[in-house]
Amino acid sequence: MTDKLIKLGIPAGSLQDATAELFKKAGYTIKFSSRSYYPEIDDPEIECMLIRAQEMARYVEQGVLDAGITGYDWVLENNAHVHEVCELMFSKVSRRPVRWVLCVPNDSPVQTVKDLQGKRIATEVVGLTRSYLAKHGVTAQVEFSWGATEVKPPKLADAIVEVTETGSSLRANNLRIVDEVLQSTTRLIANNAAWNVPSKREKLENISLMLKSCLAAEGKVGLLMNVRRVDLANILQQLPALQKPTVASLSDPDWVDVNTIVDESYVRMIVPRLKAAGATGIVEYPINKIID
Repeated sequence: MTDKLIKLGIPAGSLQDATAELFKKAGYTIKFSSRSYYPEIDDPEIECMLIRAQEMARYVEQGVLDAGITGYDWVLENNAHVHEVCELMFSKVSRRPVRWVLCVPNDSPVQTVKDLQGKRIATEVVGLTRSYLAKHGVTAQVEFSWGATEVKPPKLADAIVEVTETGSSLRANNLRIVDEVLQSTTRLIANNAAWNVPSKREKLENISLMLKSCLAAEGKVGLLMNVRRVDLANILQQLPALQKPTVASLSDPDWVDVNTIVDESYVRMIVPRLKAAGATGIVEYPINKIID
């Protein structure tokens, strides 16, 4: 059991609930307690620990954790040498990448990063910001921000580098984006030594498979219908699908069963067309996982 036990870091804070929800869809139930940093999980081969996403990559690199879930941005910020098991396209609000952006007040004369030569920039990602400035040949004073970064310009900083998903907080604080520093998505990462243990690698690959299958299924549903063979060609022309629809013979040789997967948002448009083309017994059913 010890060789296969995975010490898994769960991101505390903004990603915590989204991570638990994804694991639940994948078949793992994680239970949090307000008094403990060790959540319970219904898998005896996994031991969870709550760690801030900002620190996760460092503890995984050091081997304190075998694996963890954190953002690509924090792997870079910590300059952590870890193995990336997979990319997981989810965040606290959406299924889109988050963006680290260079921002200034709306009335600032700054138009490009070059205009920040010698200026003060506040951010939580000091390393990423310094690398970005160096790439553009700009020297500026980069200060670590403990929070509420959006309120610092113009009195406490000339510009900020801040993370955003929707941009609403930036707009609310009268900030405009000068440039994008980095796009980041969530990653499942592993300690290099742990990844080289066959039993742990197998376990992490299985976790990765299940998590990715749930994300792949989001927004998808299955459609099942009965179709006369004479109408089959017309029906198939109506159907978009991940792969070709499955067509199975029925006891009546004149009829077939058609099974396919479509975007849920497309159902309201396609079902009337399928019915008009001769499909009967149309059933929509949920899709929990898609495994290629």
